[in-house]
Amino acid sequence: MSPLESPDWHSPIQHSPANFEIRTIFLMAGLAAVNGGMGVASRVPTITQSRKFNTMELGRMKRTMIYITGFLGVALVGTVAVAMATRAGYESAEYKVIESDGSFEVREYPDLMLVATDSKMDSQGRDGSFMRLFQYISGANEAEQKIAMTTPVFMEGEIGKSDVSMGFVMPKEVAAEGAPDPKGEGVKLRERKGGRFAVIRFPGKLDSKLAKEKEAELRAWMKSRELEGEESAEAAGYDPPFTPAALRRNEILIRLKASSKETENGKSEADSETAKDS
Repeated sequence: MSPLESPDWHSPIQHSPANFEIRTIFLMAGLAAVNGGMGVASRVPTITQSRKFNTMELGRMKRTMIYITGFLGVALVGTVAVAMATRAGYESAEYKVIESDGSFEVREYPDLMLVATDSKMDSQGRDGSFMRLFQYISGANEAEQKIAMTTPVFMEGEIGKSDVSMGFVMPKEVAAEGAPDPKGEGVKLRERKGGRFAVIRFPGKLDSKLAKEKEAELRAWMKSRELEGEESAEAAGYDPPFTPAALRRNEILIRLKASSKETENGKSEADSETAKDS
């Protein structure tokens, strides 16, 4: 119970069914003067300011708060809808789910073609890496071909280290026909070898600190499943920068070694699911 709800709390504000009055009292310091050995004290006047709020005004205030709350609720729903629609509008790299356990999964990926460039893990693409890749898919390539944006954006390299490789996944059709060579400096095409990966999915603003925390959680889960992974991990992000952190989809992926129990005794493809982005 808060102090305002306590029966022992004596509020200076007097309430009545029709109205209440707020009084602000300012005390002015009295002046004392000494004249001929006798003290003369000035009066200390009291100034009282009051304003009365009737029930009609209180009703308007209440309605205003309801309108504001409703507006914020609609804005939140709209933001979620826009984020989901934006993510669903991109082609996403395919994979098969071998095992699912809450936010953890074991997936099997095919070979993927990436256009990649060097980046800084915590720069969030503000170091120019994102723009270099965006210029490539916008036509800065030998064929001057415009290529659709896809998800996720991979950040490959040792998690927690500054230097990583940022990569856009080439759409399946473009990869099959042959992606055009980049024109931009520091941009290159390369293959991301397929295989099985342990994955953890989470929201938030992806930086090296959060990535390391989630990598540790993923490795602990792998240990409980007797899964042996590579020493390095990679990160993946699915949302544009304007997406609120709480609505973002981020992932940490660790490639499983060939000797891993799950890799040796993997379930049949009939039990696997083709991934669908959500």
